[in-house]
Amino acid sequence: MRALGLDGFSKGWVAVCLDGDQQTIAFHADIGDALSVPFDRAGIDIPIGMTDDGERSCDLLARDKLRPHASRVFTGARRWIWQDFNDPGEVNKECVRRSQKRVSRQLWHLGPKIMQVDTFLRAHRLLDVREVHPELVFLRLNANKPLPSKKSEEGDSLRRALLERSGFRDIDRWLTTTRIGTAAKRDDILDACAVAIAAREPAGSVGSPPPDMHGLPMQIWF
Repeated sequence: MRALGLDGFSKGWVAVCLDGDQQTIAFHADIGDALSVPFDRAGIDIPIGMTDDGERSCDLLARDKLRPHASRVFTGARRWIWQDFNDPGEVNKECVRRSQKRVSRQLWHLGPKIMQVDTFLRAHRLLDVREVHPELVFLRLNANKPLPSKKSEEGDSLRRALLERSGFRDIDRWLTTTRIGTAAKRDDILDACAVAIAAREPAGSVGSPPPDMHGLPMQIWF
């Protein structure tokens, strides 16, 4: 099993590959490049499959599992947001007109990556690429006990320890010397590792069929 875990960062994608005893990390500018390497199954921390109103049951179920930290799951991705508009203010006016939830700045800025992945997967349907939420993976690794914020020193340390316990040997080097000059943050590296674990050995998922209007699943694995 050659498993790939992908997490987005400001300049592209962190890709962690687990292939037997081999563990490698790479940095790619776009999703096509990241998924051009051979793999059996890939996980990615980005919405796959969208609805017209931005409501997905998998997001709500994931938020329930992460309580009291439900806000760690972003909601509201809709294709029309980025296909039809270039300004978040105009988007939110349209959301109000449609009686839909408004779009956060954080979600708006994720748009290019969401649409990049959406376009790629609609054109490469035979690839086994699954949506994974790293916080659900870390919750699983932590015996379903809520974790501190990944931005805190305690949260960073705990996530690193959980990954080391799961067999990651080079995590400290990846977080320091390997990361220098890439623009990737520490939590981007940690999240990509967690996603790779779910790609290699998924413990389960939230959400279920039917797929979205383009046949993409709306299911989050962990």
